[in-house]
Amino acid sequence: MRVRTALAAGALLAVAVAPLAHARGVDDLSVHGYGTVAEDSTVTLSGTYRCTDDSAGPVFVSSTLRQGNRSAGIGGTRAVCDGHLREWVNTSVVKDPAYQPGVARVEATLVQLTAGETGLPTPGFLAREESDVELY
Repeated sequence: MRVRTALAAGALLAVAVAPLAHARGVDDLSVHGYGTVAEDSTVTLSGTYRCTDDSAGPVFVSSTLRQGNRSAGIGGTRAVCDGHLREWVNTSVVKDPAYQPGVARVEATLVQLTAGETGLPTPGFLAREESDVELY
């Protein structure tokens, strides 16, 4: 009987602690393996992120697209840091020269801005992902 009681207590403790472990979780970021280039040179990239705490300052998902010798920042999305897995989508018009359909490389970063000693925003990097993508 004591063994069953101990097992039941252990199971209840694990269930009670699981939400706390999830709430503290780990910041995470991914890049989808594809992006789009529209006729007007609008580039759209996307992926998923998870962040758990934005109390020190706002958090953003930034992305940079590289193709050949060309590199450009593609938008920035304000993150919701509630521990849930969420989708990010960044869009930007990039011309002269425009990106072309085909293979490219994306670097995405989950960045938190906090007040530095001078009062100016200081970036803190929470997660980073670099991935090849196919532009369509």
